[in-house]
Amino acid sequence: MSRKKNRNKKQQFAALPMPVSTQGRSAMFIGPPELVLTSGTDYHEIQYDDTWNTWTLPIDRLALANLVNASPQHDGVMYARRNMVTSDYQRGGLTRSQLDAGMFDYLVFGDLAILKVRNAWGAVVALCPLPSLYLRRRKTGEFVVLQKGEPLVYPPDDIIFISQYDPQQQIYGLPDYIGGVNSALLNAEATVFRRRYYHNGAHLGGILYTSDPNLSEETEKLIRKKIESAKGLGNFRNMYINVPGGDKDGVKFIPVGDISAKDEFANIKNISGQDVLTAHRFPAGLAGIIPQNTAGLGDPEKARATYRQDEVLPVQRKFAEAIAADREVPERFYLMFAAPALST
Repeated sequence: MSRKKNRNKKQQFAALPMPVSTQGRSAMFIGPPELVLTSGTDYHEIQYDDTWNTWTLPIDRLALANLVNASPQHDGVMYARRNMVTSDYQRGGLTRSQLDAGMFDYLVFGDLAILKVRNAWGAVVALCPLPSLYLRRRKTGEFVVLQKGEPLVYPPDDIIFISQYDPQQQIYGLPDYIGGVNSALLNAEATVFRRRYYHNGAHLGGILYTSDPNLSEETEKLIRKKIESAKGLGNFRNMYINVPGGDKDGVKFIPVGDISAKDEFANIKNISGQDVLTAHRFPAGLAGIIPQNTAGLGDPEKARATYRQDEVLPVQRKFAEAIAADREVPERFYLMFAAPALST
């Protein structure tokens, strides 16, 4: 075995919480630290996967899908953006439900593939958005939808592909809120930690230190058992140490996870929530944010009008123009919005 393998093996064992015991002294860890969330949204250079015969994704799409429900600000803004874009939809080749689903995929994952459904003579008779979560592309230009068994494969001529621009690659789209991912995760993790702290009841979360030389082995075992059966095991890492003849105080509890000493919960929630809104360029006055000062958040009608002009109309135009630019799509399938989304 090489030195590198030996070193890695030692590091693995060193990372494990293990009970420590010497003659007259004992220590025990209770409850290993627990991961709350993992991002899965680190950007990766795309490569071609010969096994699946598709290009790999720059960001894990399942992680993006789970992120929608992680933070209340991110969740609320995603649905609000979708609703604001589709609220003016009047008619076209997509039903309202299809447009809702397709627009949500476009905003969450950064791209959308719309299938041109053909009849026996090859004419386009319907449009259907494909699920972006399972969408992949091939070197040949074909679009693939993964599923159990053989994937669904569509030639490029049957797909209208709408994507948000990514300067690092042009195979897939990239959602426009990526800069706020860590803030959304931090917001969610702060909430989950606070919930677990209250569920734990603040009974434990530190070191129970005993130094009485007269402490019997039976009593020590009883203390261990009581700690192990305490509420919230796994939320906090607790430790029991017995050092006979140590400190003059016989028994003391040293709090480690005392959240009341310095509570940054409100600051974390406020700052991370604001970061999420900034990543979406979404007005705080439209997101249900309670103003922290007497000045308030301004006129919501003006904020909505500005957001509509800068964010909603460009997305409507992009979708309408993408459909209209395809010469095989009949004019009756063009997407029509109440606002002048497509100039004629």
